[in-house]
Amino acid sequence: MTLQNWFRPRLVTSLLRTLLLRTLLMLLGTGVLLAPATDPARAQSFAGKPITLTIGYAPGSGNDILGRLVSRHFGKHIPGQPRVVAQNMPGAGSFKAANYLYGAAPRDGTVLGYIAQTAATEELLGSPAVQFKAARFSWIGRISSYNLVTAFWHTSKVKTLSDALAHEATLGATGVGSTVYIYPNVLNRVLGTKFKIVSGYEGTTQSALAMERGEVEGMSTGWFSIKTTKKDWLDNRKINIVVQFVAERHPDLPDVPTMVDVARTPEERQLFRLFSNEGDIGKAIMAPPDLPPATLTTLRRAFDAMARDPEFIADADRLQVERDSMPGEKLQKMIEAVAQTPPAIIGHAKALLK
Repeated sequence: MTLQNWFRPRLVTSLLRTLLLRTLLMLLGTGVLLAPATDPARAQSFAGKPITLTIGYAPGSGNDILGRLVSRHFGKHIPGQPRVVAQNMPGAGSFKAANYLYGAAPRDGTVLGYIAQTAATEELLGSPAVQFKAARFSWIGRISSYNLVTAFWHTSKVKTLSDALAHEATLGATGVGSTVYIYPNVLNRVLGTKFKIVSGYEGTTQSALAMERGEVEGMSTGWFSIKTTKKDWLDNRKINIVVQFVAERHPDLPDVPTMVDVARTPEERQLFRLFSNEGDIGKAIMAPPDLPPATLTTLRRAFDAMARDPEFIADADRLQVERDSMPGEKLQKMIEAVAQTPPAIIGHAKALLK
């Protein structure tokens, strides 16, 4: 090999290295390497783009208060710090808003929604108001679960769920279409509990008064409502909570069985999980389907940051709003799992609700 032939490949290598080094320096100078395209905070900014939070409930309702709480705090955690404007769209148990979000709202992150936690279940059960696929929504995050419990006054023979299998006991409830009627009735028809449900009370406040007066022995209501507004019931052991209608036991109630816990067969477990999923899905914020992935990630991380924000926490506590957040990714998987419920279980659930 001549000296000239030996030198040529080394000269080419040196030139390539120089060219590569210059390219890297140019990219660093323009900031390309400092801001990866996969960084959602840099990929999506909402500066100058107001966001509408569509609340599927009437102004002044408890759900409206919760939705407006989110609208006050969410924007400052979103890149560009957009203004989040609450807009009420009540109707069909919040499904008027859900149908709008599914079929007509912009799919760019500028319109979000807050709808009923029953959306996924009612879709499966064939509610005529449903014109959406809950699993296709872009779920941003859960504000809190909704743990419905059944409790009996201390004078009742029913102290545990096992007692409800042996003794008939009256249970105050609102309408037959409400969860405070449906869930205990499902236990009656599947397990054989002997809840004698007295429906027609205007609300859970009236059911609570009826229980205190001895008109009925028990009632169903949210656990958070009990611990925030009926603390004397707990301090003085005036009630016994016999079941909670969620899939996993609430940290406050580790000794109280869930609806899923008392299932006797795999089929009953699937059936009870279908109903109890509503409590686990809880109070959640979502967006229309098919959001760009970077936009969805940006909104989810902003929601997580809001849930940890001391100002949001203080505002929620002032309003006595429960905080039990869940990231959007986990919430999405939960709702997608509901959509995979076997047809036989769905048919059984429909039969129970007739």
